[in-house]
Amino acid sequence: MNAKLVCAVSTMITCWATNCTAENSLNKPNILVILLDDAGYNDFGFNGSKDLLTPNIDRLAADGTVFTDAHVSASVSGPSRAGILSGRYNQRCGYECNLGDTLGLGLNEETIADVFLRNGYNTSCFGKWHQGDAPEYHPNRRGFEHFYGFIAGSRSYFYRPNRDDKPGDVHNLQYNGKQLSFNGYMTDVLADAAVDYLDKQKGSGKPFMMYLAFNAVHTPMEATKEDMARFEGHSRQKLAAMTWAVDRGIGKVVDKLKKEGMYENTLIFFLSDNGGAHNNQSSNYPLKGFKGNKYEGGIRVPFFITMGGKYKGTFDGLSSSLDIFSTSIAAAGIDKESLKNPIDGVDLIPYISGEMSGNPHDILFWRKEKSSAVRMGDYKLISVEGLGQRLYNLNDNLGEDNDLRKINPELCKEMTDKYKEWEKGIITPMLWDEGVWHEVTRETHRQLMNNEKVTVFTPDDLKK
Repeated sequence: MNAKLVCAVSTMITCWATNCTAENSLNKPNILVILLDDAGYNDFGFNGSKDLLTPNIDRLAADGTVFTDAHVSASVSGPSRAGILSGRYNQRCGYECNLGDTLGLGLNEETIADVFLRNGYNTSCFGKWHQGDAPEYHPNRRGFEHFYGFIAGSRSYFYRPNRDDKPGDVHNLQYNGKQLSFNGYMTDVLADAAVDYLDKQKGSGKPFMMYLAFNAVHTPMEATKEDMARFEGHSRQKLAAMTWAVDRGIGKVVDKLKKEGMYENTLIFFLSDNGGAHNNQSSNYPLKGFKGNKYEGGIRVPFFITMGGKYKGTFDGLSSSLDIFSTSIAAAGIDKESLKNPIDGVDLIPYISGEMSGNPHDILFWRKEKSSAVRMGDYKLISVEGLGQRLYNLNDNLGEDNDLRKINPELCKEMTDKYKEWEKGIITPMLWDEGVWHEVTRETHRQLMNNEKVTVFTPDDLKK
């Protein structure tokens, strides 16, 4: 064959392959995970709030499926986020409690960003990381090409050059390792940065996977003067103002997706990293408990999935934040067999599309130090070393105040046996503990298990 003809044919094939790859890539859905921090179960209009205003979030929820029985894999921030990012029980890498100084999400764990980056996506992380302070745990080394946020678990919502924003501090705002100064309110800053990223994303020729992890509404309770003025006289003024700000930020991001024609093809997940905390004015009504314990108020969270109005309604099946990973890769056509580790989540799309019915999970497990829980069907078994067990039927008793152990001893044994079997597949002992906070958690559980008023929230409360 003529050399010029060979070259021309080769060029045509290369162009065809490149165009096909680009076209196939563009047809893949974008993935957006919106994660809030310490938000209460009852603190959004779509989930029953009457006093906090969340119009943008409510509109987004109305365009999708709201999950009424969704849980995170841990009742505190760090390990819960590890479960979301890895799609695996966080205990599989020994991650049960909030972080020690030099540890993080196990380096043998493959993150959702690792997978999507490998499969042709642009990957970005905005906001709170909380998965390890050391360089090897940095988001840029865990699959995220673009990181705009802070490494630590919490910080001020305003620029504090003498505290959080001191040079080299893990609390300071950074872009890919370079410290940034900023003006304004952190929630707005993060939302604006995400919008700017989307503006650049539209011409990249690739789909995106974005992890938008606001630190709102975690303490410190700080809001702008304007937002505080809007809610003057409100019984939960600071929380109302902070929630209004994060709703505004989410509205900006969604508006940008719609403006650029990306909304219809973006799979959006919305949730909180754990239940509302005792110290941020949040409400977990009608659930018992709060952040840090195994009662529903600690682990059941507001959760919905939206994709351009394709799936609307509510879903009552037992589901988990672990399902975000599995649902995302299924939507993108990524084979589970290509993953480094087996994942624990379930693809939720067949359930909300009506292809499948029932519970995505027959059973779920939790463990942190010497407390654990098992959910099987309608039943939940809480165990605390030295305090015993409590068995509840959540369908009949969502408030978890009617212990059924004595009338269901066989069920208690079955659930305990299943827990012990699951425990064989996780790292024991865990890699680090919470020190004195373990005693706080134990006493909190004791009071909740005995249906007493909770009076212990911090180490100082133990001394009273």
